[in-house]
Amino acid sequence: MAQALQNSEQVKAFFAENKNAFEEKLLSEAVNVKDKIDEILAIGNIDLVANAHKVVGYIVDGEEEKLNLFAKQEGIAWATHSIDLAFKLEWVQAIRRTLWTFINQYNQLSKDDLAPDFFKLEEVVNNGVDKFLNTFFISYSTYKDSLILAHRQLVENLSVPIIPINASVCILPLIGTVDSFRTNILEEKVLTEIGRSRIQTLIIDLSGIADMEPEVIHHLMKIIDGTAMMGCKSIITGLRAEVVRKMINLDLTFDSKTQTLGTLQQALKEYLIA
Repeated sequence: MAQALQNSEQVKAFFAENKNAFEEKLLSEAVNVKDKIDEILAIGNIDLVANAHKVVGYIVDGEEEKLNLFAKQEGIAWATHSIDLAFKLEWVQAIRRTLWTFINQYNQLSKDDLAPDFFKLEEVVNNGVDKFLNTFFISYSTYKDSLILAHRQLVENLSVPIIPINASVCILPLIGTVDSFRTNILEEKVLTEIGRSRIQTLIIDLSGIADMEPEVIHHLMKIIDGTAMMGCKSIITGLRAEVVRKMINLDLTFDSKTQTLGTLQQALKEYLIA
């Protein structure tokens, strides 16, 4: 950029002298964003105007590494606070247009004519803005994906909470809706945890489950069979009448080795005393 603009320090000085005018022009270009600046600052501590000056400075100085690093930081910040990407896209394009407006003004006032290097200048300026935008979106997408994965893992862990009550006995309280997706998570986590923690008795409390679809009941019974294969005894507590009726209609019964109790308290009393 220094070669394209011949003297980046003079250009930076020009932008500094016209800082207020630059900001006014930038806000006029970003029609939909200007009313959101304070809100974005409050949500994510992101100062759009100050950051625009940083982007322009890095482009003028040809500081590609700093520009890329700043774009990555911006991407993470926007992803963290889930700020509408449409505002960022409009803002960066407004920076591009405003930057060209002031380069033109500098050219008109400067004794050094930039026209002979226009194509080089165009390449440097637009490439700089495009690189910032591309890096920002890659950073945003990557970080957003990692957040989604972390949230999904958290939800999965919360949806299948295996709680140890002593060295060999654990409780699995199930609450809410149990669908096919959740039973797949249940199968993986239960069997993995039995193998890892050497669980000998697993108390599965279903008092928080009002109803289950037939395929879910089938899958749950297969999971119970799987725990038996791994040497873990299953105890079912809190079966509701609705679920029991479905099992009767489907002609389903638990394995004879699987114990059923009316309440979780009964199981806890038996195994805590034991």
